[in-house]
Amino acid sequence: MAEQLLYCAAAGFEAARRLESLPEGHRARRLHGHSFVARARVAAPEGWAGFPGGEARALRERLARCVAPLDYALLNERLASPTDEGLARWIRERLALAGIEALGVQSAPGTGAELDRAGRAYHWRRYAFESAHRLPNVPPGHKCGRMHGHRFQAVLRAAAPGADHDRLDALWAPLARELDGACLNDIEGLGNPTSEVIASWIWARLVPVLPELTGVTVHETASCGAHFDGARFRIWKEFALDSALRLAGAPHGDARRRIHGRNFALRLHLSGPLDAVLGWTVDFGAVKERFAPVFERLDHQPLYELPGVGDNDLASLLRWIRREAAAALPALERIDLYENPGCGAILAWGEQP
Repeated sequence: MAEQLLYCAAAGFEAARRLESLPEGHRARRLHGHSFVARARVAAPEGWAGFPGGEARALRERLARCVAPLDYALLNERLASPTDEGLARWIRERLALAGIEALGVQSAPGTGAELDRAGRAYHWRRYAFESAHRLPNVPPGHKCGRMHGHRFQAVLRAAAPGADHDRLDALWAPLARELDGACLNDIEGLGNPTSEVIASWIWARLVPVLPELTGVTVHETASCGAHFDGARFRIWKEFALDSALRLAGAPHGDARRRIHGRNFALRLHLSGPLDAVLGWTVDFGAVKERFAPVFERLDHQPLYELPGVGDNDLASLLRWIRREAAAALPALERIDLYENPGCGAILAWGEQP
């Protein structure tokens, strides 16, 4: 796949709504409210923001202006069907940008809907389960060979209109009874419960009754997890970078021309077949170890002194990271770099789920 660069932004709004399309007696038919978050991923044309490094903020500001009429409003007075999907379509139409790859609305920390490039809608729902496990096939001395536990999170993504949040809840409930408060190794099919194996186990249990399912993502911790779409596995490992930078291309008088700091969130995505014995694509710990030489050149460092990173803009940093990490992480196929929560850029060159 050819390289693809996307800019990302998020903007929140507080609003009330009634979902009158739901069956009588459903609690969401009553007037209620949410702290909504709109998220956009856009393949913006070069020069769209005026200078390299201004893209994510410009997109965030444009998205914030777009959702401003919804803030502290009764959504039923703004659109006929203020569901998450309906809101996403309303925002997408008014954002009026070419190159929108995805536009989503999150109505609660674990609930939302997203439109893809073609306008197809997907619902997603996040569930937690607290479980113990050990990985029996790791080398002697590997910490994951010891019995330990996590507060796992599973995200189910399914195509609309066949799937909705209530249906996802109903289908997840029997799995939750098996997974939550259990030792995963004792469950049939989870003798080697890596994140990848757990994701594929959930997929196999759900897809016969939910053919609209398009992906299962398992968060093992806040910084690592695995995704399965029925054919391919992808893992990710996240890093926090505390770096100094200056945007050399910013206009004179813009504060971003000066040396300033960022708490970046950097996420590496790797894809490949499962190891037949170990049951993983790549060991999360191995990703951290192999990436360490690159990480050390970025973290607590002045990025403007780093050769080859251009104007310190997100696109230049992403391409530099790709070049520097390629030899150590050949399965790497996507890098996310966020300068603020929800706002940043994605560089992808592999097949995307």
